[in-house]
Order: sequence, then structure tokens, then C-alpha cells
Amino acid sequence: MDKPVIGIVMGSQSDWATMKHAAETLKSFGIGSEAKGLSAHRQSDRLHAWISELESRGFKAVIAGAGMAAALPGVVAAQTRLPVMGVPMESKLDGLDSLLSIAQMPAGIPVGTFAIGRAGAVNAALMTVAILALSDPKIAAKLVEYRANQANATETPRDE
Repeated sequence: MDKPVIGIVMGSQSDWATMKHAAETLKSFGIGSEAKGLSAHRQSDRLHAWISELESRGFKAVIAGAGMAAALPGVVAAQTRLPVMGVPMESKLDGLDSLLSIAQMPAGIPVGTFAIGRAGAVNAALMTVAILALSDPKIAAKLVEYRANQANATETPRDE
């Protein structure tokens, strides 16, 4: 696998159970990622230091998972020009608090917002893959193959 080009950041260790699905999805495409647990509230200085290095290290995007107040994706987006994908964690209000916090970013600081939980983590990774595929023919070919496999998997019902 190549060096990491996608940052995966989450507010706490407990978010890894969801965010690992983003890392696994990227890995299946041969895309390297770096995962960090950095709280926007409790570790703002460390988070800022990490974000400030991303572009110079060759990163292309960030997938940020957060629960409850879900400030992390917006904080990341405010500090970089890289695309930021926001993944709401399941939380006290079934994740709706997280979803709304991420989706309601003010105009000018966009955060791509995805479904709550595992589906959101996988889809955030797939959106990141699609962005990378615009300038990388190998990734584009893998994405075409992935989508064909997804379409074919629904044709024949089977026990799982």
C-alpha cells in the first residue's frame, strides 16, 4: 500500500468501531490512510498541528467522524482546503444530534455529510475514492469494478 493520502480523524477511541470501516474500504482500493483520535475540544492544539501538516505531507482528503456536538468535521474543514467528509457517530439521540451538527455547517465551510454510523463511514471512504479517481486511472478502474460488483451482488438472493 502506498503512503497515507487520506486522513481519518475521530473525536475519541470509541469512534474507531465505526471509523475502521472507512479505513478498511480505502485499504480495499489500495489507498493508504492515517487514523488519529484527536478531540476538537480536549486536544485542539494537537488537532491543529496535525491538520496543518496534511497538505505538505501529500494528503488529498480527510474523513472526520464525530458524535454529539460533532464539532470535529467543521473544525477540520475550517483549517484546511482539503475536502472533508463528515461521519456522524451514533450517540445519545441515535446520532441525529451528530448528523444535524455536521450537516448544518455555515455557508463557506463545506463538510460532505454522510449517514450515521457504519454506512456513513463506508460511503465517506467511497466518496473519497471517487474524488481520487478523477486524477488516478488505476483507482478509477477499481471503482468501476467495485460498482459493477455491487450491482451484480443484488441479482441473486442468497443466505448470508
